[in-house]
Amino acid sequence: MSDVELASGPEPKVHAPSGEIVIGMDVGSTTVKACVVDPPTQDILWHDYKRHHTKQAECVLEFLVRIGQAFEDVPQEKIRIFITGSGGGPLADPVGAKFVQEVNAVTLAVEKRHPNAGSVVELGGQDAKIIIFKENEAGDKTASCSMNDKCASGTGATIDKCMIKAGIDPYEAAKLHFNPNKLHHVAAKCGVFAETDIVNLVKTGIPPEEIMCSLADAIVNQNLSVLTRGNTLRHEVILLGGPNTYLEFLKECWRIRIPQTWDERGWEYPKDVPIEDIIVVPANSELYAAYGAVMYGMYEDAHIGRYTGIEGLRHYITDGRKARLGESAGPPLITGEGELEAFREAYKIPKFEPKPFTPGEVVRAVIGLDGGSTSSKAVLMDEQGEVLRKAYALSKGNPIQDTKELLAELKEQVESQGATLDVLGFGATGYAADILEECVRADVNIVETVAHMMSATNFFGDVDVICDIGGQDIKVLFMENGDIKSFKLSNQCSAGNGMLLQAMADQFGLPVTEYAETAFGADLAPKFSYGCAVFLDTDRVNFQKEGFSKEELLAGLAQVLPKNVWQYVVGVPRLAALGRKFVLQGGTQYNLAAVKAQVDYIKQRVPGAEVFVHPHTGEAGAIGAAMETLRVVTRRGSSTFIGLDAAINLEYISRNDETTTCHFCPNNCSRTFIDAYRPDNTTARYISGFSCEKGT
Repeated sequence: MSDVELASGPEPKVHAPSGEIVIGMDVGSTTVKACVVDPPTQDILWHDYKRHHTKQAECVLEFLVRIGQAFEDVPQEKIRIFITGSGGGPLADPVGAKFVQEVNAVTLAVEKRHPNAGSVVELGGQDAKIIIFKENEAGDKTASCSMNDKCASGTGATIDKCMIKAGIDPYEAAKLHFNPNKLHHVAAKCGVFAETDIVNLVKTGIPPEEIMCSLADAIVNQNLSVLTRGNTLRHEVILLGGPNTYLEFLKECWRIRIPQTWDERGWEYPKDVPIEDIIVVPANSELYAAYGAVMYGMYEDAHIGRYTGIEGLRHYITDGRKARLGESAGPPLITGEGELEAFREAYKIPKFEPKPFTPGEVVRAVIGLDGGSTSSKAVLMDEQGEVLRKAYALSKGNPIQDTKELLAELKEQVESQGATLDVLGFGATGYAADILEECVRADVNIVETVAHMMSATNFFGDVDVICDIGGQDIKVLFMENGDIKSFKLSNQCSAGNGMLLQAMADQFGLPVTEYAETAFGADLAPKFSYGCAVFLDTDRVNFQKEGFSKEELLAGLAQVLPKNVWQYVVGVPRLAALGRKFVLQGGTQYNLAAVKAQVDYIKQRVPGAEVFVHPHTGEAGAIGAAMETLRVVTRRGSSTFIGLDAAINLEYISRNDETTTCHFCPNNCSRTFIDAYRPDNTTARYISGFSCEKGT
């Protein structure tokens, strides 16, 4: 059974008391939920929940095989099946199922299990819905539903991406408790704006737990103010969906904010009842849509939804899906035999060989550091401009702490070989440069564009275009006579940058280091619309519903990256007008699928184009900072840097509370004060989080 990962060991046998069963399947954007129900009692006999990693059909097939093993005594003619969810439509016919609209399924499940329910709030992987039950004059209940229809902001997908940016493990996040006393501004109307706000909080040193609580508060308030469409939730409130089920801090936030809304609007609710009994997260809350599909089936004629077995689904997976998708898809990243090996040979990034040191040697060098949004990089460069050593670390949310750890790593690399490191100067670029200039008296605080220009021209001479794609932003420099003529930046949207690809890989349960190999395995690729990352994610969900595989989706996402760079960010209609010598750099270029897509895009539009990948692609900015530091220190004859040991042992306090809030205007920006205590008994204060010059 290809592409079907069965659980280890035989499926435990389950008895069906009535001799017949009804299967409910909820095929969502990120998970498949299934339950098997005994029709007379309506009890759940079997259930499971699993991430499908874009293989919806394969996951449904696996569940059906396991259900067949568990209920082997139930003949096929005694089995009915009903499917719901955003990805369920194409999978209904191959197994004989009836497709059930998701809102109807959830409504029926809640009415069955919670007859006194007044409202339902369900957050899924890509959608959110609120259902409010109202009684008419006759006492009959009617359900009014509203759903997000254009944006995935405030859903599980947004939360997953923000966890990555905040640097918090999902299992640790699930244990967090909501703290309403340390909240920061996070936009909830747009997922991209939320991610940008979270990156800014990370850069200013806000702890991950405070960031996640701030995100939860933004999501809850957004849903209560917008998704309710002006209505007031009625008790009891049923919280459903994966995020509401598994994230404790999100549940606790609902239980604080909903009663506050009721108090503000004068809604009467029983204040003497525990809030957990008024705002309820029921057992198996993630199964409600699947169970509701079964409830819907109970009202259908007996021949509706009659299970036809798994052979039709097998055929759909092996033959029907690809034939149907091929009509609207484009070519893959690799089209011919031998093309992949030739590309790898031409564009592989050379392996860095660290310079060996001898015992007793004094290594005289400068340090250049690039403090990025998602990672920080540092290089050790000697007086001749040779890169001796490198250090890399994912951002832990505090630029001072990241710097201390990188400097300690470089020192250890030298001293572990018995040598001594004599630091001649220190320079920084990137998000961390301003704070490091204050705290450790960096010799150089160089603008990122200039740092990247110096690095590229050092290795490739006279170039026309430098394209740097980092974790959070894109920098495209247009050169003339060895200097920057103009440039384009994208730092407000995650469309086309490294974090977009990393977040997509993470949603598929794939390490980003395996992105390229997976994408190269695709036989075709869906055609994504370039532009906003939220729209890209919407495209991804729609393509998943159509049945595109993980390999195909990742290939398509790689192919849309150059469109986002050159059409969305740069906006130049004729690429050849920019020149013919292009340099690609930035950490995203380690992803060979992204490089392949960019090389193909450029060479198709620029006859005779030369495209190069920087040999130190992730450290290009740090190398530029080191080069400028070497120039400045040599010219000046001295360094302002406080010293390697002093920087490694630098003590600091980060504070963000009511006392640091800016009150110079009605915005009341939540600022962060970072006070660093230097060895000469002076203090450096860095202030961040404000939106205008008054904040300083």
